[in-house]
Amino acid sequence: MKKIAPKDLKYDKYGLIPAIIQDFRTGEVLMLAYMNKESLRRTLKSGKACFWSRSRKEYWVKGATSGNFQFVKSVAYDCDLDALLIKVRQIGVACHTGNRSCFYRRIK
Repeated sequence: MKKIAPKDLKYDKYGLIPAIIQDFRTGEVLMLAYMNKESLRRTLKSGKACFWSRSRKEYWVKGATSGNFQFVKSVAYDCDLDALLIKVRQIGVACHTGNRSCFYRRIK
């Protein structure tokens, strides 16, 4: 499998790429967040998931305030180079609502 550098990914016009966060043990999808080149670099360096907040316009490490850290096990990219799949060891809950996953609601 070919490995690429973060700079080679396809970021949107805002310099962002969606990152799907998945529990590495169960396969459960926990959340979706956005990264830019710097937050991906920080994630790879620290081993903790770091994202770019589109609303606050700042970096945030998942768990820095809540204690619900995401320790990165692997980072993969899709065939179009425009999305990431990050497998993590989740500590506590992933969703800011207190749910394990952000995908806890279903369409009827």
